[in-house]
Amino acid sequence: MRSRRYRCGPDGASRGIGAGLTKAYRERGFAVIVTARSIEPSEDAGIVAVEGDIADADTAQRIVDTAIERFGRIDTLINNAGVYIGKPFTDYTVEDLNALIAVNLGVIKTPTHDESSYAGLGALHPVGRVGEIEDVVGGVLYLETASFVTGEVLRIDGGQSAGH
Repeated sequence: MRSRRYRCGPDGASRGIGAGLTKAYRERGFAVIVTARSIEPSEDAGIVAVEGDIADADTAQRIVDTAIERFGRIDTLINNAGVYIGKPFTDYTVEDLNALIAVNLGVIKTPTHDESSYAGLGALHPVGRVGEIEDVVGGVLYLETASFVTGEVLRIDGGQSAGH
């Protein structure tokens, strides 16, 4: 285990994309701090669970404090709390822009969506399907290893941003 590595994901750390990312980072030897509103301690010594709501500043501070205490630093921080802002970009407020992140997703098969909706939602993506958790994990791991990529927004959206 390379304890110098740290990855944090909010509520989704207990399921869906967050669980997929946690598994992938652990398989690569990273130590991981995870958080969710309801999360059990891990039996894996390389995973530290911090229970709380990431929308609460106190939870965020506890995550950072725990990472520094356990590992001495933070190498990677993943905010896995999905945000959808349903308005034109030109109408975004400063608060909206603070929610933007480096990976923009299309519809991904997670417990958030009813499985019966995938066929219809897939039709909204030029590639003709909704995304899988592995699609997101692959993109995030690419960014983890692409040391010369900076300030980029990676769209893992099945072509939605490119249009139909």
